[in-house]
Amino acid sequence: MATFTLVNLGEVPDRAGAAGLSAIQEARFARGDLGCETIGLALQRIKPGRRQGFAHRHKRAEEVYVVLSGSGRMLVDDKVLTVSPLDAIRVEPSVVRAFEAGPQGLELIVFGPHHEGDAELLQEHPWPH
Repeated sequence: MATFTLVNLGEVPDRAGAAGLSAIQEARFARGDLGCETIGLALQRIKPGRRQGFAHRHKRAEEVYVVLSGSGRMLVDDKVLTVSPLDAIRVEPSVVRAFEAGPQGLELIVFGPHHEGDAELLQEHPWPH
């Protein structure tokens, strides 16, 4: 087994298109490309003025989101946070989360432990006003 793996996250395949979400965002899940056994890592880019197509939560996985560029809002259960570059947000597993990009878009890294089948997608989760 290699002692390290170098991957450019921009070259990891975008899986948003396969889910019919390419008009909203990019989602590049790098766990397999990096050969990670226990860590999940993703690069997400949400297009200007767009909101992710679904919210989600986990059964076991705590996640950390780090905003790289742009700005926007993050749904955290029934609260909405304003986020900007270098904000880091830790989210407990059962907390509902989703993002909405501001006028320049929103680019973020997501990481946490990987548990197969752990995520629950919530297509109709409302945002408070």
